[in-house]
Amino acid sequence: MGKTDKTVRIILAVLIAILYFTNVISGTLGIILLALAAVFVLTSLISFCPLYAPLGINTCSVKK
Repeated sequence: MGKTDKTVRIILAVLIAILYFTNVISGTLGIILLALAAVFVLTSLISFCPLYAPLGINTCSVKK
C-alpha cells in the first residue's frame, strides 16, 4: 500500500468519525461507516489491504 493510499484512508476515517460524533450521520448507516473507518485505519497501520491481493492492485511504488 502506497503512502498516498494510506493518507487518503486516514483522512476519510477521520472525516467519517467527525461526522459520526457530531451526529451528522447516525443510526445504522453511521455505525457501518464508523466500522469502515476503523478498517481504513487498521489497513493503513499494517500497510496491507486484503481486497488488493485478489484484485491484483498495488499502490506502492517500486524504487529502482
